[in-house]
Amino acid sequence: MLDVRRIQVLRAVVETGSVTAAAQRLGYTPSAVSQQVAALEAQAGTPLLERVGRGVRPTEAGTLLAGHAELIGGQVALAEAALADLRAGRTGRLTVRYFATAGPGLLAPALARFREQHPGVGVELRLSEPDDPLAEVAAGRADLGLVVRPEAPPPPGVDLVRLLDDPYRVALPPDHPLAGRDVVDMADLAKEPWVGSEPPGPCLHAVLQGCAAAGFTPEVAVECQDYTTAQGFVAAGLGIALLPRLGLAVPHPGVTVRPVRGPEPARTIRAALRSGAPRTPALTGLLTALREAAGPLGGPSAAHPYGS
Repeated sequence: MLDVRRIQVLRAVVETGSVTAAAQRLGYTPSAVSQQVAALEAQAGTPLLERVGRGVRPTEAGTLLAGHAELIGGQVALAEAALADLRAGRTGRLTVRYFATAGPGLLAPALARFREQHPGVGVELRLSEPDDPLAEVAAGRADLGLVVRPEAPPPPGVDLVRLLDDPYRVALPPDHPLAGRDVVDMADLAKEPWVGSEPPGPCLHAVLQGCAAAGFTPEVAVECQDYTTAQGFVAAGLGIALLPRLGLAVPHPGVTVRPVRGPEPARTIRAALRSGAPRTPALTGLLTALREAAGPLGGPSAAHPYGS
């Protein structure tokens, strides 16, 4: 393969008409220029310059390569500019995995902030379950994943950044005796029929852990796996449900929602990133935007975007 730098040296010799003038333009010694041209001739397998009086002129092959040098130089300049834009976070693409209830309240406002600061960066969004993206992040198929993860060591190949704790609320029929309270004690829900809204996984774990701390195991009368349907069952009087705050973005008109205590169950939402992956300006900007969006929801400060 022909050496691009040597072709640019040849171009300087052709344009100036002498090795000495080319050396002055490039800041080289004349002998260094001669050596570069000689090496390029060896690569090309044909003479590129011929002497004319005190100067030189290109052979047909030299003219050919000098003409291509201008095109090559232009492409290199474009590549350098594109690389600079990518390093600065002005261009690029990020792949994000998220779960449904993180979309409206957390991810959407974060992306609005991010696009103001990085309008040239594309973001590919794909829906997943709350604990599914970890393998994709570890394998590099996703740049960032939103996951529900309790306090535990991260899996191999993944760094976890806490965004917020999403507390659970109790959804009650409006005429339920507990609906008149400002706050409901978890122990008062022990004998109620429950509408189960969580599939097995980290979200259900947070609910069951809260019930266990209050001294009971919930009796599930109706099972479903989405929060909208669960509210419909509650409104119909089939039971009560414990739902995360982010899952109540669209409240059912026939349901009363109250905070709980003793304890207040919460699921911890974290950002998952591949260990050792370059922390590019675009990725750092998205994580900062997520932390800023999480702040009003009870998340940590965005001052340290890679804090745990």
